[in-house]
Amino acid sequence: MVLQRKATEEDLENVWNMNIADHPEDSRWKKWKQEYIGYNRSGEAVTFVVIWNGRAVGEGTLLFSPACEAVGGRKALADGIAVANINALRIRKECEGKGYISAMIRQMEQYARENGYTRLTIGVEAAETRNLGIYLHWGYNEFVMAETEENTLILYYAKNL
Repeated sequence: MVLQRKATEEDLENVWNMNIADHPEDSRWKKWKQEYIGYNRSGEAVTFVVIWNGRAVGEGTLLFSPACEAVGGRKALADGIAVANINALRIRKECEGKGYISAMIRQMEQYARENGYTRLTIGVEAAETRNLGIYLHWGYNEFVMAETEENTLILYYAKNL
């Protein structure tokens, strides 16, 4: 059975512990765990998860505040009023291509609408053409900006809700 939902505290712990275990040599994942759990607690963000066979296998976070590190004050990406950013969108390889993330994105969009947001943004590494195609298919087809982050070109797109 598959379900997409707003993450509980337990879901957040599980999904971040899984991410840390997948990247044991990269200490940034421990830092990001603390940041994203903190954002969820403060209301600066809301994380959603895909639950498959009783475990979290996918995630995505709506960042609302321009103060979130991934937004970096760029109000075109998230302004805390009407614009939010979809961030940290991931799913386990064995669950790719089954529509689970698409269903979670629809749930995230509905949540954003219900909470007064009228526009969502999403970033994609320029080299990730498959992901870009998926995001365009979902309607994120208004180019917002391009930024180089950690030596990687990131393209940002938007969708009006």
